[in-house]
Amino acid sequence: MKITIKNKEEINKMRVAGKLAAEVLEMITPFVVPGVSTGELDDICYKYITEVQKSIPANVGYRGYEKTICSSVNQVICHGIPDKNKILKNGDILNIDVTVIKDGWHGDTSKMFLVGKCQPHNERLVKITQECLYKAIEIVKPGAYLGDIGNIIQKHAESNYYSVVEDYCGHGIGTVYHEEPQVLHYGNPNTGIQLKEGMCFTIEPMINQGSKYTKSLSDGWTVETKDGRNSAQWEHTLAVTNDGVEVLTKRSEESI
Repeated sequence: MKITIKNKEEINKMRVAGKLAAEVLEMITPFVVPGVSTGELDDICYKYITEVQKSIPANVGYRGYEKTICSSVNQVICHGIPDKNKILKNGDILNIDVTVIKDGWHGDTSKMFLVGKCQPHNERLVKITQECLYKAIEIVKPGAYLGDIGNIIQKHAESNYYSVVEDYCGHGIGTVYHEEPQVLHYGNPNTGIQLKEGMCFTIEPMINQGSKYTKSLSDGWTVETKDGRNSAQWEHTLAVTNDGVEVLTKRSEESI
């Protein structure tokens, strides 16, 4: 599959989908408290997307997945399945990953949440992981390389004594949920595909407190750290502009 270059009209449609995805994360934030279940959070997001936004939750039915969000708690790296029996407790860290389809176009984003009062080492993991994403976004522009993105993430994570998950990556996005290119979160500068105006993709670094190694659970979706230590992830959908980048899933709390 080749990389699709979006024109201004198409990026405008992606801008709409991205804004809706960002709004889901803004909406759900007050509900993320100790005592709520990830299943309850999923129900709230489903109703908001379908009834308020009049949009489609992309994850429902995607490759057999049944839920609206992915809810990844503590040692879960990604693709955690919401469950009414999974109750969030004080000190948990949680990633909510949501994708909204509007008029056939996708907006994909995720955010980390600190549940109640968290330990400083978990707060630090969440903060550094967000910095990895922001540092990567800063260098996106025509002429840069995908390897530059991976390299700056890897350098920042490893300089803070964390590891970068290599088994999962960012991806191109548009009318197709996951398309080319693959966006690795590690690598060497000046390598890989060169960025061009109109390219749209996600950057979504997954950073671990311990080793980079992963394990998949028997449900076929949930991915955890192999050593049981915690992991964090942040994600944005981006469009390469003529002189830089536009964050299509930017939330109102962000100044990027």
